[in-house]
Amino acid sequence: MSASTMPQSGSSATGLPVPRTAVYPGTFDPVTSGHIDIIRRAARICDTLIVGVAKNAGKGPLFSLTERVALLSAEVLLLPESARITVVPFEGLLINFAVEHKAAQIVRGLRAVSDFEYEFQMAGMNSKLNPAVETVFLMAADGQQFVSSRFVKEIGRLGGDISRFVSPRIEAALQKRFAEQQED
Repeated sequence: MSASTMPQSGSSATGLPVPRTAVYPGTFDPVTSGHIDIIRRAARICDTLIVGVAKNAGKGPLFSLTERVALLSAEVLLLPESARITVVPFEGLLINFAVEHKAAQIVRGLRAVSDFEYEFQMAGMNSKLNPAVETVFLMAADGQQFVSSRFVKEIGRLGGDISRFVSPRIEAALQKRFAEQQED
């Protein structure tokens, strides 16, 4: 092919745009306002966003994988970008999940410098496993840098107000789960 007939970045040999798929993985136990912010922003930089809910039993999730997928799916449906977002459970290597869904990008959110070191190492390993899949970092929005699922669960379990960190639907699910645990 001559330089004039080579496809441009982001376009096919026919000159038509190539759809870009990105994967945003996480445990989402529970999904927070910070996660939703990253999902909305990630959906603006790709054509299709696959939100991968990791099984990750090692973290001892409060909600089952099925519950986390259902809770996150309900939250995503409220977004204007929802038609381009799919919530899917997964286990195993993230890079394999990305390749399975033909993703060109893995989206990761960064809250603080402490997140960067881990995410930088993970991005490097994923690049070694498959250099065709890029990792894109999105900084947490102002007011979201300190929000984490772990802190939300801890505050909620101890009776604190979590309404600023999660939607009313997620807050209700957390309160119900905490009540069930106290009954046990």
